[in-house]
Amino acid sequence: MPLRLTRHQWARLLRCHVQGLSAAAIAQDTGLHRQRVLRALTHLRERRQAHVPPVFQGTVEVDETYVGSRWRNWRLARRRRGSTHGRGTAKTPVFGILCRGGQVWAPVVPDLAIRTLFPLIRRQVRRGSIVCTDALRLDTGIAANGSVHRLVHHDQGEFRSRHGTHINGLEGFWGYFKRRLAAKGGIRQDRLPLYVAEYVWRYNHRRLTVEQQVQQLMRLLLKDRKPGG
Repeated sequence: MPLRLTRHQWARLLRCHVQGLSAAAIAQDTGLHRQRVLRALTHLRERRQAHVPPVFQGTVEVDETYVGSRWRNWRLARRRRGSTHGRGTAKTPVFGILCRGGQVWAPVVPDLAIRTLFPLIRRQVRRGSIVCTDALRLDTGIAANGSVHRLVHHDQGEFRSRHGTHINGLEGFWGYFKRRLAAKGGIRQDRLPLYVAEYVWRYNHRRLTVEQQVQQLMRLLLKDRKPGG
């Protein structure tokens, strides 16, 4: 196992982590130094970030959101630059793809340009799938990838079209993700991708018991082991 922790130590740490305990509480429960716990949690988030779900097919939802700290916590130089809601905001964009009845994948992206988003859709969505987006996603070239593109017009107050098109599943994930992130009290921007990966994993495995989640995470960590190690 990585970080020179025994399997028993990892199992105990993971159980606490799955239950939502803080690093300080995990350190107290496991008897490990807090810095060692923090390194272990960072490693765990890196492993989650490296894990990408299988290619989605069927009906999928595509959307973006923006994440950032509260205005009063921004540095003065950044506050002077200002921020707006939606496109043009100074917050960090996160792009999400959700498979109906399945999983979600949500990487942090540098921007919402076609050249950035379209390769992600092409990589994660099988050709021929039904792709549901809001009206802002008209420029991604989804239909050109051999998929059926269906729109719901949020800008017109429409959240479910007469054909049943919606992105409510992904909107639900954004709400879950932002509530969990807010409970952290703010994180550094460079660490945001790790926390996005954590909450994507938690959401995708939310129906498992604590012990089942611990087993899944142990398997993820065991991929670090070298043959014969």
